[in-house]
Amino acid sequence: MPRFTRRALWPCVAAAAVLVAAVLVAPGPAGAHGVALVPGSRTYLCYVDGLQANGQIIPSNPACADAVAQGGQQPLYDWFGVLRSDAGGRTTGYIPDGQICGGGTTKYAAYNAARTDWPTTHLTAGSTIQLHYSNWAAHPGTFHMYITKDGWNPLTPLAWGDLVPFWSVTDPPQSGGPGGFNYYYWDTTLPAAKTGRHILFIQWVRSDSQENFFSCSDVVFDGGHGEVTGVGGSQPSSSPSQSRSASPSVSVSPSASKTPSPPSSSSPSTGGGGGGCTATWQNVAINWAGHFQAEVTVKNTGSSTLNGWTVKWTYTGGQGFDGAPWNGTLTGQPPNVVVKNVDWNRVLGPNATTSFGFNGTGTAPATPPALTCTSP
Repeated sequence: MPRFTRRALWPCVAAAAVLVAAVLVAPGPAGAHGVALVPGSRTYLCYVDGLQANGQIIPSNPACADAVAQGGQQPLYDWFGVLRSDAGGRTTGYIPDGQICGGGTTKYAAYNAARTDWPTTHLTAGSTIQLHYSNWAAHPGTFHMYITKDGWNPLTPLAWGDLVPFWSVTDPPQSGGPGGFNYYYWDTTLPAAKTGRHILFIQWVRSDSQENFFSCSDVVFDGGHGEVTGVGGSQPSSSPSQSRSASPSVSVSPSASKTPSPPSSSSPSTGGGGGGCTATWQNVAINWAGHFQAEVTVKNTGSSTLNGWTVKWTYTGGQGFDGAPWNGTLTGQPPNVVVKNVDWNRVLGPNATTSFGFNGTGTAPATPPALTCTSP
């Protein structure tokens, strides 16, 4: 399995204060009710890319910048609002070809543009990932997932004939209550043998009304594990064959400054719990006011294969999490943190390593916390 430098694998939820500031600056009322956060939709990742400390939205990504030039900032303040109130589950003929990503609306028409420089999530065909879909307003219903056909040309407007259904889920669990950056989540196995650029399209069909929601996420199947490029100054992949390692991924927290602060001077902290594994903490050189990033590497130090691992530590400075970890499952909340493996990095052979990362709130610990690592 390829190993990339993971500075942000899955788009992370932002602090509520930043959202409030952005809404106060927005020139009109916010809409509703949800789009994909993982893999991130065009409107969500353009919002992340463009949000400034003063609440203005000024994207650095060229596709996002052109969309704002065409349709203004309001569609990104309402990044969760690509919807039709009378859709009733209709697809072909209801929303015209070429207008699918914008839900057939004038407001989001700029996000239908056929181009290859939208923010992009890097994935591995046939892998199982956890989808996150904003629950800005929670409703019962079914999420229908589609992927573009093999041979689809990303420089042509998206048509219904380009899409193939591959997954659906009804009333999945939620990470928290509506009204913030919480989300519905479910595990999905991606179609096998996919390569190059594609669009992952989700239509959320409410079961209690005719209202439907539409979400287009730009993805590239290149062996990635959810790394995002084209956000916050990183370079989007310019062709389906471009290697992920050619353009570093960045933090996609909407509260992140576009200018990272210098790396922490603290040295890595390694700990073990006698369970056949060690865990090593490393502060990452991406920090912004009240937030930091860290990465933890887990190593199997035993002579037999590990079938699952757990890392624990205790915060002493009031630190927390800005969203969920990537490549790890948070099962114990601060100050007594517990992170367990996800499915794809559950098994580690002798001397094998894996890592998980996260955006933290507060100040990065000057002295990394003592870590313990155990296996079942």
